[in-house]
Amino acid sequence: MDVFSFITLFGGLAFFLYGMHLLSESLKKTAGGRLEKLLNKATDNKFKGLAVGAVITIAIQSSSAMTVMLVGFVNSGIMELPQTVGVIFGSDIGTTLTAWILSLAGIDSGDNIFLKLLKPSCFSLIFALIGAILLTMSKKQHRKDIGSMCLGFAILMQGMTMMSASMEPLKEMDSFVSIMTAFKNPILGVLAGAVVTGIIQSSAAAIGILQSISMTGQLTYGMAIPLVMGANIGTCMTAVLSSIGVNRDAKRVTAIHVVIKLIGVIFWLAVFYIVNAVFDFDFMNSGVNIVGVAAIHSVFNIATTILLFPFSKLLVKIAHLIVKETDEEQEFKLDERLMLTPPIAVAECHNMMVNMINKAQSGLDKSMDMLLNGYNTADFDFIKKNEERVDGYEDILGSYLMKLTTTQHLNVEDKNRSSSMLQAIGEVERIADHANYLSDSAEEIETKHLDFSDAADDELKRVIPAVRDIYTMALECYLSPDAKNAENIGPLRTVISEMCDKFKANHVERLSEGICTTEQGFVFNDILYSCVRIAEHSLNIAAIAYRFKSRNADSDTYMHDFKQRKDKISERKYQEYVEKYKA
Repeated sequence: MDVFSFITLFGGLAFFLYGMHLLSESLKKTAGGRLEKLLNKATDNKFKGLAVGAVITIAIQSSSAMTVMLVGFVNSGIMELPQTVGVIFGSDIGTTLTAWILSLAGIDSGDNIFLKLLKPSCFSLIFALIGAILLTMSKKQHRKDIGSMCLGFAILMQGMTMMSASMEPLKEMDSFVSIMTAFKNPILGVLAGAVVTGIIQSSAAAIGILQSISMTGQLTYGMAIPLVMGANIGTCMTAVLSSIGVNRDAKRVTAIHVVIKLIGVIFWLAVFYIVNAVFDFDFMNSGVNIVGVAAIHSVFNIATTILLFPFSKLLVKIAHLIVKETDEEQEFKLDERLMLTPPIAVAECHNMMVNMINKAQSGLDKSMDMLLNGYNTADFDFIKKNEERVDGYEDILGSYLMKLTTTQHLNVEDKNRSSSMLQAIGEVERIADHANYLSDSAEEIETKHLDFSDAADDELKRVIPAVRDIYTMALECYLSPDAKNAENIGPLRTVISEMCDKFKANHVERLSEGICTTEQGFVFNDILYSCVRIAEHSLNIAAIAYRFKSRNADSDTYMHDFKQRKDKISERKYQEYVEKYKA
């Protein structure tokens, strides 16, 4: 074996790793938001999680990537820790498919044209041709992503072919045979498999190397079994690295992954060699072929799942013991590593957006309750802290979305979704600000013992429910799938604006008649001003939702047209609101 064989080996490994990366990334882009929808199905029970984990890992061809995604999901609150256990088991099973695809290289085709087509050296070229055509001739991004997926698969298989070719001279080398013999020691084999896999951070690549070695005829079952088990431990390295800097539950995802692999290797290695000592398996010294390596990989992961899957809750408890509680945990965080999977990152942003909306709504509800039912110190303190949290959401979401949209390739759906969130977060934050202003007015009324006249009280009791309704409608419109009620918000905004103008004029008359004081007038006007602004921000949120969900994203005049719409339907809704709130 000369230097060119080593160049071919490592060049083939580089092709293999790059092909897997390109295939994985292209599949993620092609799948779009369906990955997130699949993961949401994993929240019901661990059996669904098992199936979903296997499906997604088969799709993205990387259990390491799946685990990194889970770390990010738990870190940002998309998933709870117990929900990840089944997904991890499913991911371990799904990753074995790669080895079975690679095992096609071992088919003895002879002169059979159909069997020749099944060999990677043949069908990878077909995939490369299809991928190149789609990339160079397609104008649609979706087809380009499919082309990249085909090319990634072709490069991966070509890398496997190169590694196999580089190993061919080794079968004649006595020194290589003596080195491989050392791996008959199971402990040494496990360590070697773990170290190699930990370095290249891909169990699929490590198994691929083993399959290439098996084609020399020098690898026996006695050597392959511990090496495969070690590779399954080494694959945890990627998850361990991804858990640096995340919250405790995200670290526990990694802990569960490591514990599953360690227990699986220790238990099955002990059981296997104890049984072997009693029955002395004949196949241990027999040469393992490329299919045998794939079979060992699958049997180990399926057996480990059967062993530990019933103890999912116990695994969560063990993870809690390994990663203990700490007091220094951030309330919320967006994991930048999820940007590598843009559809998931966008979905994560949407989940945080929902939290932001809920907090803004709870703060506004409490401030309006204080104006109608009297000041409450606990609610006042809650509103102040809540407004700070909403500000924090705006800063984090805005920065994250800007980075996501400028550094990553997003499909049209995710790009529009991100744009709508970037526009809406400012509107939601301003609603929280006005909730804060209304709480200040409630405090001022309490501390200065300001008693409004019966007429002023009646006016507040008419306008505040209208404002509560408009922002509730707007937020529901933003969170609903179709934004069908968006067009009802414009007429209500008009009614609220007219009510506030009218009530301000009424208050000026009361001031001139001495019924109300100037100090009361300032507070009353502040309340009405916030009501108008909340109505305006609510209308903006509805317009943003209507633009995104009606697929009118290219219209530069959509906001103006939406707000100024005049038709029979809006006129009828206007009259209904006038009667409802006695405007």
